[in-house]
This record gives sequence, C-alpha cells and structure tokens, in this order.
Amino acid sequence: MIAPEQGQAAVEVSHTASVPGRAVTIMASRGWRGRLTLAAADLSETLRLWPLVWTLSMLDIRLRYRGSLLGPFWLTLSTAVMVGAIGFLYSRLFHQNISAYLPFLSISLVLWNFISTVTSDGCLCFTQAEGMIRAMRMPLSLHAARAVLRNILVLAHNIVVIAVVFAVFHTQPSLASFSLLPAAALWVVDATALTLLLGAFGTRFRDIPPIVASVVQIAFYITPIMWNPAMLAHRGLSMVLVTWNPFYALLEIMRGPLLGGPLDAAAWTAALGYSAALVLLAGAVFARTRARIAYWV
Repeated sequence: MIAPEQGQAAVEVSHTASVPGRAVTIMASRGWRGRLTLAAADLSETLRLWPLVWTLSMLDIRLRYRGSLLGPFWLTLSTAVMVGAIGFLYSRLFHQNISAYLPFLSISLVLWNFISTVTSDGCLCFTQAEGMIRAMRMPLSLHAARAVLRNILVLAHNIVVIAVVFAVFHTQPSLASFSLLPAAALWVVDATALTLLLGAFGTRFRDIPPIVASVVQIAFYITPIMWNPAMLAHRGLSMVLVTWNPFYALLEIMRGPLLGGPLDAAAWTAALGYSAALVLLAGAVFARTRARIAYWV
C-alpha cells in the first residue's frame, strides 16, 4: 500500500507482487462501498478481539497508577471531595434543598467526568498507540475500544460515590430504571463513535485536542450539571441550554430514572437523534480515513 498524497487517489498493490514472475496489479482507491466494507470488517475484528481490548485497558490502568496506594480509587476520592465541597456550597448559592441537590450533583459530575475523559482520550487514541500501529497489524478500531473500555472501568470505580450519596439521603430510583440498560448501551455506542471520530481528526490535525478541551470546558458550564434545569423554567435561555443541548439529553436518560423521575420520552427522542447523527458521521469519517491513519501517526 502506497500512502496517498493529499487530494490524490490511493494506489494499492496486490500481495502477489512479492512472488517472482507474477504481475503487479495497480488499481485506483476503493469507492465508498469498499471503504465502508473494510471499516465494518475492522469493527468486527475488534469485537472478536475483545479479550485483548480488556487486557490492554487493564494494563493502562495498572501503569497509570503503578506504585499508588489507592490506585484508581484516588479518582473516586477526588470525586467524592468535589461532590461534597461543591454540593454544600452551591446548594446555598442556588437555594436548593441539599437532600435533593447532592444526589443530582453526584450523578451529574460522575457522568460528566466520563464524557470529558472519553473526549480527551479519544483525540489521542491513535497517536498514543503509534508504536503498536507501526509495529503490528491489528484493527485500528481496537485502539478506540481500548480507550472507551478504560474509561468505563474508571466510571465503575466512581459509581461508589453515587451509591454512598444515595444511601445517605435515601434517594430511590423510579420504576423507569429499566431504561438504564439501553441507556448505558447507547452511551457505549456513542463513546465508541466519538472516539473514532475525534481520533481520526486528532491524528490528522494536532490542534484538535486543545480545541476539543476548550469546547468541553465551555459545555460543562452551559449544561445542567452543577445547576438544575428547573432553574431556567421561566427564562428564555431554557430553550437553548436545555432543549437543544445534546449533552443534556444524554445525561437525562441516565440521570432522570436514578433520581426518581419518570421516563422522559423527549430526552430519549433527542438522545437517539443525536446518537444516530454521531454514528453516521463517525462511520463516514472512519471509513474515509482508516487507510491513512497509519501514515499520520
């Protein structure tokens, strides 16, 4: 495979070129159907290699906290301290009942930490695996799945904070909690699609990670995480910051049932719509750039 220059067609040489006396077949770059087929095969191979994804994710966590006394539970401790400090302060500032505000804040911060870390790790999922990509042949989507699973394991540690807060304030989930399993599956699909999308752009354009970090920081303040969306019920900003905020829809399908709320059909409709657009965009970008990522890292 010869790396194509920008704006030129790719040139593929068949494997028979290494056999003496055989003709070399040169063909133009594949069309969209061929690219989508190869991208789907790449994802299918990653699913088949899920034990390797698990092993690499566990290795990442062990290396990150090597020599640490608490290991990844340091993140749990820091999250607990943040929930406690911000909860008692902002409940006073926003005139909120702390028994209702602290469970809301704990779920919001834990879920947002997952979104933030998946986004930042997604931008670097291919560049951080440069050595493996250059040294061996394996599906590129495996590196995206590795980053997603690593953050899911960290999220599992932080769920302890939510469980403790719920036990202290006697918060009970609603009957709509059956929707948590499809919501969690949707989050995994979205996280994988986002990682593939940002990974391709972050490999090609090295300015993408700081740009995305700035956008995520802004989104943190305009998304109902530290403040309750009910506070904007009688203000004009509610239409923009709540109704048309994709982060709010994704958070609400997980947060609402846990806080005892009913199944929110509007949030589910918005979340499915945003997710479908994200998956289609990520699939198109990954299919288009998959053959070039090895030359960009």
